[in-house]
Amino acid sequence: MSDAKRASTPENSAKKQAGRFQPGQSGNPAGKPRGARHKAVQAMDLLGRNEGEEILLSVIQAAKKGDMRAAEIILRRIWPETKGRPVQIDLPAIADAGGVLEAMAAITQAAATGEITTDEAASLAALVEGQRRAIETHDLEARIAALETRK
Repeated sequence: MSDAKRASTPENSAKKQAGRFQPGQSGNPAGKPRGARHKAVQAMDLLGRNEGEEILLSVIQAAKKGDMRAAEIILRRIWPETKGRPVQIDLPAIADAGGVLEAMAAITQAAATGEITTDEAASLAALVEGQRRAIETHDLEARIAALETRK
């Protein structure tokens, strides 16, 4: 008999239900204690406390001797990567659905001509989408209020 057939038998279902805990009840209702840390994280913390300074000094020495990977590690800590840059493109006012349409067209055009990157265009489009949802929510609220006053 295959495992799939064995798992679906009524006897196995009854065995599962007769387990240590009732359905919906955990063996640890309080859950993991607040602030509890995984053993691997505790080991890394111990390594950092005991050996961290020595490791850091050896990475710095390796970087000074020309190890580019060590230099990259140090420099990424000193100057973290920027996640974007200020983007300046002309967007219309986005106060209604027409403004959303015009803004998306301007973003698409700017990306197509290379004025902004596609990642920057996606970020701007997400902002416009947020504004569109805000407009939609406002309009729906107004429509619901108008319907409620008719009653």
